[in-house]
Amino acid sequence: MVVIDTDVLLLDLAYPRDKRFAVNAACLARVIKADPAVTIYNLMELLGQLSFNLAPAKLAEWQTWLIDAYQLTVIWPVEPSDPVAGAFFRAEIFERPFAKMLSQRMAFVDSLILNLVERTPDVGHFLTWNARHFRGKTSLSVVTPEEYLHA
Repeated sequence: MVVIDTDVLLLDLAYPRDKRFAVNAACLARVIKADPAVTIYNLMELLGQLSFNLAPAKLAEWQTWLIDAYQLTVIWPVEPSDPVAGAFFRAEIFERPFAKMLSQRMAFVDSLILNLVERTPDVGHFLTWNARHFRGKTSLSVVTPEEYLHA
């Protein structure tokens, strides 16, 4: 499984004139064959950014032009087995991200994403243009689209 960061999808969907666009598109074409995924946090971050420029009707069709088009699996936090969901959400939304922020000096959304990806089985790579935000802060293989293409 290859987990795709928000910036890779955003570049493909909204920035066709970016100098990295061709490499990014080639990488995504390859990643589609490698069980691609996004965390729910990436999905919400991406939809939030796109919401400023997409018509509400188009945004509402995100399943088709995003999930289906890129053949993505959405990674959700595991449901708590005990009925006290408050403790789960406190840990998921505050304690684990804050621990990453303290120990690794990470942004909130990056820490949410990384915590979830680290707990997801069978992740082979975390794909991002912002590799410097994640390298040395996880045991996962963190690669840029360009590095993924040349691996």
